[in-house]
Amino acid sequence: MAAVLLVAAFTAGWVGLLRSRPTLLLAPMMNLTPCLLARAGQADQPEWLASCSVGDGSAAQLVESTLRMLQPMPQADAPWELGYTLQAPLLAMLEPTAHGWQVNQTAVSRLVRTVRDSSRPVVLYLFSTHFSADAPIEPILARDPANLAYTQRGALPVDTYYGQPVYPWSVARTDNAITHYREQVIDAVLREVCQLAPAHRDRIRGITLLGEVHQLFPDFESGMGFAPAYEVSDYSAVSAAAFRRFLQSRHQSISELNQFLGSDYASFEQIEPPGKDIRQQALTRFSEHIDAYASGTLPVTGWVHAPGNLSSVVKVFLDGRFLADAPVRLSRQDVRAAHPEFGSADLGWRHDLDFRNLAAGVHRLDMALARPGTPLQHLGHRLISIMDRQQTPPVAVAVTALPAMDTPGSQVRGSIDEPRNLAAYYFNPLAQEWQLFRQAQVLDYLKHFDQRVANSCMARTPRYTHQIGPHFNPGWDSGKYAVDASLQARPSPRMGISLYGEASYGSSFSDWLRQSRRTSYGVTEFHPVKLLDSGQLRSVLARHRQQGAEFLSFFLETRWQGKRVRAEPNMFSLDPDNPLHQSGPLYASMRDVLAQQGR
Repeated sequence: MAAVLLVAAFTAGWVGLLRSRPTLLLAPMMNLTPCLLARAGQADQPEWLASCSVGDGSAAQLVESTLRMLQPMPQADAPWELGYTLQAPLLAMLEPTAHGWQVNQTAVSRLVRTVRDSSRPVVLYLFSTHFSADAPIEPILARDPANLAYTQRGALPVDTYYGQPVYPWSVARTDNAITHYREQVIDAVLREVCQLAPAHRDRIRGITLLGEVHQLFPDFESGMGFAPAYEVSDYSAVSAAAFRRFLQSRHQSISELNQFLGSDYASFEQIEPPGKDIRQQALTRFSEHIDAYASGTLPVTGWVHAPGNLSSVVKVFLDGRFLADAPVRLSRQDVRAAHPEFGSADLGWRHDLDFRNLAAGVHRLDMALARPGTPLQHLGHRLISIMDRQQTPPVAVAVTALPAMDTPGSQVRGSIDEPRNLAAYYFNPLAQEWQLFRQAQVLDYLKHFDQRVANSCMARTPRYTHQIGPHFNPGWDSGKYAVDASLQARPSPRMGISLYGEASYGSSFSDWLRQSRRTSYGVTEFHPVKLLDSGQLRSVLARHRQQGAEFLSFFLETRWQGKRVRAEPNMFSLDPDNPLHQSGPLYASMRDVLAQQGR
């Protein structure tokens, strides 16, 4: 039904706007690393690999072989142009030598010759995140504590994500080896790029920085929710010292900070980041408390499925008074997996309740389903305790009468996941400061590399983040990631964001984008995780273009003469042979869209 609304939204009034918009660059990302790292003269190389490593080789032939399958013939006067994203796997482009780890100059040259040899526009992706690139240097770097993110319990161990290593690289400092080696490869790439002829260099439409950069936590694959125990990065000694400097920059004196916190610190040097849960650990000061909610917001979230489900909204009431509308539209892949009969994952809803100024006491939250032409249906209620710092036993606050509501019928299914009934919440102003600091750490780390590129010949080429948007997933604690500051509008780096599920094709991202007043962005990963036919996909692409998207990237399996070169496809790749996430039909829809002419 969301797709029908999208088609309806693409009205004649949009056509004029779209004609005035720049062409949207569709920039699929292929796995070209084996090509870049291929060894010349290696026996029994497949033809596609030999095309990379013979003589003055590059990955351009492999890029063209793959893209021609998706779009055999370019279309004139189309609203989008097919290019590609060229991933530079920074750590994989280092090799051991007698003099230590050195840049693999052959790989760098192949990477840059790919830009030279392919006539297509390109987004250069300077890739190096916590996700492993199967680089030999990764386990070596992971032995150095200075490279690692720290929680309250110490350095995070190497984790896994769908069986692949996840390295907990720190974003708290730039004076460590992981940063040095990233810089070393980036500088080598930029030096070669700057030797290209201007016409070839101008093919680079944008540069994306590092990838998904955020704070980390244990159990990376399944620990993104609100369940205790609460552990996040970064609690290293370097980070704690930087936090104290951050507080000094925001508060003129320790007395002013004490007044803000309600604390009695003798000096800034006495302050440590909040790292204890008041429910489980003894505190010396209340300001030591932290959990998923201590910075002052708590999620009111769940899912609901009702017949038709058109324009469903969950109305949230606090102590009997209307508080907010939470549209039923967010992706809940877990619900779709448990209830395939619903036919949709877009059943999630969420409202973040700011409780910083709520009076201490027991408050009542009521949730009601609202649908056009149907009376309100009461979904349930939760009692929550807003606690004072003395942990005074809370008493119930006055509640006004709710509007008239019906009881849902058996066809209405759903769950209120957060808050838990009778849960207690404590607001700690120092935890709020800590969260702002953690966001600043993420942004500062990205800005460090943004400035590195700005100091090269590519200063005028737009740079983008390649950031995750955890707040579009109703079951995730976005505070763990601390990416809010890096998603704010700024001249550079511009916002690049990965969109999964409903955020990629629905209205939640559009609404958020409109409120944020951003005028341009890049979609660094586009994963609908559902079937969109060619008409629906065309409307989605048109919407992104109209909203200011400058490029849109998605995973694409590399193919040589029609055959996939990798045995197992990426689970999110658009590919005819990928059985997951409707990837095969989505590939067909993209192919149809690219075969259509005209704006």
